[in-house]
Parts: sequence; structure tokens; C-alpha cells
Amino acid sequence: MIRDQFEELFGENIGELSLGEPHEFRAPGRIEIGGNHTDHQHGQVLAAAIDRDIVAVAAKAEDTAVRIYSEGFGWIETDLSVGEAGSGEADAFAPGTAEALVYGVAAEMQKHGYKVGGFRACVASNVPEGSGLSSSAAFEILIGAILNGLYNEGAVPPEEMARMAQAAENDYYGKPCGLMDQMTIAMGGLCHIDFSDPAAPVVEKLNVDFDALGYRICITDTHGSHAEFTDDYAAVQTDLAKAASVFGEKVLEGVTPDEVLARASDIRSVGGDRAFLRAMHVATENARVLAEAEALKRGDMLAFLELVRQSGDSSYKLLQNVHTDRMPERQELAVALAISEAVLGGGACRVHGGGFAGTILAFVPEAETDRYCAAMDETFGEGSCFVVKISPEGGMEVQ
Repeated sequence: MIRDQFEELFGENIGELSLGEPHEFRAPGRIEIGGNHTDHQHGQVLAAAIDRDIVAVAAKAEDTAVRIYSEGFGWIETDLSVGEAGSGEADAFAPGTAEALVYGVAAEMQKHGYKVGGFRACVASNVPEGSGLSSSAAFEILIGAILNGLYNEGAVPPEEMARMAQAAENDYYGKPCGLMDQMTIAMGGLCHIDFSDPAAPVVEKLNVDFDALGYRICITDTHGSHAEFTDDYAAVQTDLAKAASVFGEKVLEGVTPDEVLARASDIRSVGGDRAFLRAMHVATENARVLAEAEALKRGDMLAFLELVRQSGDSSYKLLQNVHTDRMPERQELAVALAISEAVLGGGACRVHGGGFAGTILAFVPEAETDRYCAAMDETFGEGSCFVVKISPEGGMEVQ
């Protein structure tokens, strides 16, 4: 259907410049299993690409214009010749828009020595917008995959594509974020990522079949948008930076729980109580991610589920990204977690992604899946709870 739409919009008889052969591209959404807000602290993460994705049909154009028709969002248009690549000139894009992401990915690719140029595309997605499945990062990687396929013969390594996409979101779109989303989506599969060296993260792919272990991965979309909580998201990094400054560092990489406890008074003096609590989350969560990865390697699902529960508790109580005090009437994630804990038997649940709005994740025993999803749909609407599977492939041209 998307190819038919491409032909309808960009066929020969509508006055477009000559276009190249159309190609198909995809980029998956992602789930975060362990490591909430640890990536930007150069810590440990467990995340996976999923079978919800953004797909595109795109063709090279003779000019420098990018024209994308996106189902549900309409036209996205920018010109890659406006402003010097990587300059971030205000007239080249509007921060906070899809155009900013397109321009930013192209500018970063050009800055790193890759070819870019105009193209026409149709895009469709089944990754819910603003839900915590990283629709923005998937879109960034999709744009990168298009430029990689049309202009660079697929030469851009996925790790480098992830870093350029992150720069597009940080410097052009204007949202502070770590590298977990882009790296997971670019790499595909279930990934244990060590961000100790953020310039060269160590990615270990884990071969785990949760279906074979008797569990389904369920996502519940509470239909709250992250767009309302950018300041809350940024405050997490601000608090952690204050805590890290006590140790003479910019991030908490390598800081242990015992060290955080020993400097509790200093952290509270510099950053307040919340900075201390958030620092405790990061320190304990890094160790938990390592334990989760080891449990999965040996097929110990019960140990893994207990660690997921602990991770969820830490995010809720210490990291405090389930809801914000600014909007006490808006606690959809807390409601979803409360219902999950009430109806789950042998599973585990946790806040998912950046938090404050969007989704929760649950590992649900196969026999309980229908009952669990029905309970969540009863509260948040039909289809709000759905099962996802891990996608072995990341952002790519579909051959």
C-alpha cells in the first residue's frame, strides 16, 4: 500500500523532477528492559528492537529538497542546502519538528564525510507517537537508512548512524537524550550495551527467546505524550549532574552504591534530596543490568523477573519518573503499574522508557496474557495493551 501511495504522490505525471528507482526502508521501535536513565550516565542498558516499526518507500531526487509524506502527520519538507551542514542555523529548520530531525541527520552525516542529497518518500508507522517506544529515534534512524541506502551504498556502520541520530535529536531537535534508543534501533535484536566509553559503546547481542521461556512481552500505552514532560526529563540529567559533581565528574559512570551512600550528605547539600535518590538509582541499576544479562544468558527467567521488579521499584521510588509533582492529577503510569501488580501472577512490570508518560512494560506468563491485556484495555481503552516480539534486525534497507 505504501508503494502505491508513493507512486500516486511522486509518479511521473505530477510535475516532479526526475526520481531514481524507489527503495524500501524500515526502522524498528525499541523497548527498554533494564537501565532506566543510565545511558546518559555512561552506564549499563538492556534494550531490544521490536516488531513495531516505521517503514518508507524513498527515491533519490535531482535536487537538495526532501519531501516526505507521512501517514497521520502529513507533509515533512526541508531543503538540505539551507545553511552550512552542521551549522544549526535558525532558518534551516524549526527545533522541535520532524523537519529538524531530517535536517539534523543529514547535516551530521555530511559533517562526518558521508554523501547526502534530496529524496522523496512516503512513510507509515505502527510505533505509537510519544508513547515511549522511541518513535522519534526510529524516525531518525529511518532517515539515516534512506540517506545511507540512496547515497552511500549502505556504507555507514550502525554504531556511527546511532551517534549521528542522537546528535540530530540533541542539537537540532533540541531534546536532551542518551544514546540507548538510537543504538538499539540501529543495531536490532536484544542488546546489552555498556556506555562506559560513549564514543565507542560495547554492544553484546543476547539470543533469548522469551516465547520459548513461556513469557510474552506486553506494552501498555497509557496515551500520555512525552512532549509535555521535556522539562521533567531534563531535570533528571540536571540532578544526576549535581550528584556527579560531588565526585568531581560530569556523570556517575563507575560510581558504586556504597560511594553514593558515603557521600549522601554532600550530594544532598549540592543537589537536594532528589539528586541523592536519583544517584542511588543509577548506581544500583547499573549492577542490576549486568545481573539481568547474566540471568538471561543462563536461561534463569525467575531470577531475571525478580531483577525486573527491582528495577521497576527503583525507577518509581528513587529515580521518580513515574509521575511529576507538577501534575498530580496525571498519574497514568502509576495507575497502569498498580493494576499490573494487582492482576499479574508470576510476571513482572516496570515503567518504560523516559517515564512521566507513555508506556509500561510487563513480562506476562503466556497463560495470563489475555486476562492481563483485557484488564489494561478496560482502563486505557481497547488495544492499549499489546504484545511485542524482538526484531533481530535494526534500521536498514529492505532487500
